Amino acid sequence: MHDRIERVLREIDPQRLLSVLVDMLEIYSPSGKEKDIQVYLENYLTSHGLKVSREEVEEDRFNLHLTMGQGDPLLYLVGHVDTVAYWDFDEEGPHEQGGIIRGLGSADMKGGCAAMVETFVALARAFKPEERPPVGLSLVVGEEESGDGSEMFLEKRRPPWVIVGEPTNLSACYAHFGYLEVYLETTGRKSHSSLPELGHNAVESMLKVLLYLGRHELFQEAGSKLVYSIREMNSSSAGFVVPDRCETWIDVHLPPEIDPGDIKTRIRQRSMEAHEFIPDLNLEVGFNTSFSGYDLGGDNHLAGQLRSVYEHLGLPYYENVFRSHSDGNLYYRAGVKPVILGPGSLETAHTQDEHTTLTEVTSAARIYSALCAGLDRQN
Repeated sequence: MHDRIERVLREIDPQRLLSVLVDMLEIYSPSGKEKDIQVYLENYLTSHGLKVSREEVEEDRFNLHLTMGQGDPLLYLVGHVDTVAYWDFDEEGPHEQGGIIRGLGSADMKGGCAAMVETFVALARAFKPEERPPVGLSLVVGEEESGDGSEMFLEKRRPPWVIVGEPTNLSACYAHFGYLEVYLETTGRKSHSSLPELGHNAVESMLKVLLYLGRHELFQEAGSKLVYSIREMNSSSAGFVVPDRCETWIDVHLPPEIDPGDIKTRIRQRSMEAHEFIPDLNLEVGFNTSFSGYDLGGDNHLAGQLRSVYEHLGLPYYENVFRSHSDGNLYYRAGVKPVILGPGSLETAHTQDEHTTLTEVTSAARIYSALCAGLDRQN
């Protein structure tokens, strides 16, 4: 087995990997506009002799899918190619200096995608078709929005395991937070802004609701296990008037042991209590997205293989809990076992300082490659 691993490791090329990653970062690919990067990756993989198929999600949007080895894959590497929208169009483009690679999506998660692509190129170079391990690669769209790319993947296949290359600084995450998106809407009555006493200000009502929610023990940092973030707030803004509508979206990330249903109930109850002291409050509460977390435990079969891979590569092995939302929640809900493991860190993802390092991206490719090369039907 070590011979197979060494064969594929010899084929990992950091400079080829860097070139692909920088090319990927040069292609703007926010959710809904992933076609250009998918065409680039399709051509790149095909040029290395790999047979790639498109999996249509909607018009001009598709996943890329490929497999190797005999029979259904035991493991898929899954990466999303979409990013959030640009934070600032005046910012300079992606660049690499001193082994640090900066740019939108470098951590979340084009670094992970590039490592997965390099893995499959290395596997194809190291092994003849009949020697290749039973693994698959899926490069999906839409993760930063609805997860429709992974939903399409799951309509057609349910592998035993997937590795999702979200940024974890190469820690193996067998546990994953759940997620709840809370929607609040207050409505009021318009009046001229010089005569606010004739109207009802929906923004003022919303601020009072948010302050009241924030004082609940659920959201007190010292004692709560939840991660609570007011993500967005907007209001009706036409004319010089008191606003009659205000909308707010709140992200709530939940440790695996917490039931989203219980949190929904408690938020609804707290919101109803707000009517007692906010005059004329008209409040709507909704939950657009809800996922339970999960914990596979660190004693599972794949964890044992990963520990051996890290030891073989001379890398420190860490386990962690992934505390954001990802497609991993979709896979787990569908009965697939997802491990979150990739280069880069959540701390810089979605920020102007987003970056990863060539060392981590190369290490990710080596981890993925060694793990895949060691798989067989007897494992």
